[in-house]
Amino acid sequence: MKMIPALLRTLSAALLLIGGAAQARNAQPARTTATPALWQVKDEDTTIYLFGTVHVMKPGIDWFNGGVKKAFDKSDQLVLEIIEPDDPSQLGATMAGMAMAKDGVKLSDRLSPDARTTYQAAMEANGMPWRAFDMFNPWMAGMALSVAPLERLGYKNDLGAEKILRSAATAAGKKVDALETVEQQVGFFASLPMAQQVQFLNATVNGLPEMEKEFGDLLTYWKAGQPDKLAKSMNESLEATLELAQVLLSGRNANWAKWIKARLDQPGTVFVAVGAGHLAGKGSVQDQLKALGVASRRVKE
Repeated sequence: MKMIPALLRTLSAALLLIGGAAQARNAQPARTTATPALWQVKDEDTTIYLFGTVHVMKPGIDWFNGGVKKAFDKSDQLVLEIIEPDDPSQLGATMAGMAMAKDGVKLSDRLSPDARTTYQAAMEANGMPWRAFDMFNPWMAGMALSVAPLERLGYKNDLGAEKILRSAATAAGKKVDALETVEQQVGFFASLPMAQQVQFLNATVNGLPEMEKEFGDLLTYWKAGQPDKLAKSMNESLEATLELAQVLLSGRNANWAKWIKARLDQPGTVFVAVGAGHLAGKGSVQDQLKALGVASRRVKE
């Protein structure tokens, strides 16, 4: 199966959710107002808001306002993809344990000579000694390389939408739940066939020069509330990698749609926040809900 580099570059947002905190060192930019998209699923006694998140962000983006803030304030419960451990070392230990190669083959030895040279240079250029990763499977190095460049470009994990929402929910005494566990989410990558993991790593390395532009475009579409353009940016390449699409996107969307339908049986107001790519394009959570006979509508300001 051919792995398309654009797919891996646009997956960086999802990877950063479980890839560790990114800290920026650039000057503070001027503040801008964002109006990201929001949807609603509703019956007689239950309202569920669906909000698409960006997992990392630059300083100066005001998005937690307007309709999004109003919907959040009305909600009794916040539901995220996962609840990250408060101790980052716990997350790192989980990832490292699942990433350790069990067959004794060094990561570098899984790559062709040309790919190995390019990979090792990319790791060194991003401050990560490649020898330290030789004990791991390729997906781990691919995730690490998806984090490091965005960190230098000024994107910060602690400004990601999930972090802000969880902090606000805790301060307001709202219940916080998750659709998946950390182990499940890491497992989506750890369970990829080895050939696909190698393709993932090679494509990530080859896509590094375009990462700034493509992730910047994704964030621009999200801020403007343009889910169709965001879907094209994030998900178009998935159509050519159906196995990966099933694991990372459509299968999870279907599971979450079932959860949302079942949640309608309980009264209350729920704010569900998942990666924006899950709420845009063909096979989105909204599409999966429609297939289950559940209607969703876009909430306008």
